[in-house]
Amino acid sequence: MLVGGRVGVRAGAALDREVESDRPIPLRFAGYAAIFDRADRGGDIIRRGAFARTLAERRHIPLLWQHERGHVIGRIETLEEDGRGLRVIARVDNRDVAARVGRGSGLSFGYRVRQGRKARLRELIDLDLIEVSLVTIPMQPLARVHMWSG
Repeated sequence: MLVGGRVGVRAGAALDREVESDRPIPLRFAGYAAIFDRADRGGDIIRRGAFARTLAERRHIPLLWQHERGHVIGRIETLEEDGRGLRVIARVDNRDVAARVGRGSGLSFGYRVRQGRKARLRELIDLDLIEVSLVTIPMQPLARVHMWSG
């Protein structure tokens, strides 16, 4: 069931660190694009299992910059749910973006709601995952890059 019929966005912490523009590429990073059971700034809570159906389909999920559909910046190597959230390991092939990535850089995802429940906050139970993005402006402050190498 499509709830609301709109595409939404979840975001992580801001890109808060400038690094040298000569950082080698590709750059690999790991982090969380979504955190389970924690309200975001928009009043949504993503529940465990919300991505299970999409991940089981093994669709190609693009890695974007700032949710811009035409701005693919690399590729996702691993995408999985764990006890904390939607964990991503990815490679950035764009030198300009790689120069901005560091610990605390924001992560986010684009989605469509298949099943949700309105309580005090909106609970997101089943989502179609459309893309994962490195972002500047966070929706979910805990969704961020926690390791990188390049």
